[in-house]
Amino acid sequence: MGLFGRKNTTVTIAAAAAPAVDPELAALTGDYAIDPSHSALGFVARHAMVTNVKGAFLDFTGSLHLDGTDPARSTASIDVKMDSIDTGSADRDGHLKSADFFKAEEFPTMTFRSTKAEALGGPDYRITGDLTILGTTKPLTIDLEFNGSAKDPFGNERVGFEGKAEILRSEWGLTWNAALETGGVLVSDKIKLNFDISAIKNAE
Repeated sequence: MGLFGRKNTTVTIAAAAAPAVDPELAALTGDYAIDPSHSALGFVARHAMVTNVKGAFLDFTGSLHLDGTDPARSTASIDVKMDSIDTGSADRDGHLKSADFFKAEEFPTMTFRSTKAEALGGPDYRITGDLTILGTTKPLTIDLEFNGSAKDPFGNERVGFEGKAEILRSEWGLTWNAALETGGVLVSDKIKLNFDISAIKNAE
């Protein structure tokens, strides 16, 4: 059994017993705040057809609700400040914030709201939700690995996840590009997303 449950099915055998609830997972039930100082939201784009450029968003907030007794009710919510984009180049960051890409002044926030979660077996899960960029909302599916839970030296109950996804940026209206003399384009349409999440359980 995992944090995110599989789709419920109807049991037709009257004598069938409900599966036992894992007490360790049940103990994780509650609301969590994502800890941005120990989390990362990154991305990778192909540049000039020959290399990868990596970047991240440095300013974000988020919350999780985990239900260890009915994992399908677990949810996730993230809000990202577009002005916090960082690719290691001030000029490139400025271009990404401009009207050619994210229009950060007009659309200052990117959001994700989960709509479905499912277990894939072992520590692997999949969460689907609505990703909104530039005022456009499209579905996004994230493959997650649950890294476990622990109490840190300050008494905080933590859970950790790693995740990855791929999107076509053009589906959210991010269509700027430049043609290369040798063929192809400057910036790939496909973007790889990477997530490292540490979340702290809220005090009851």
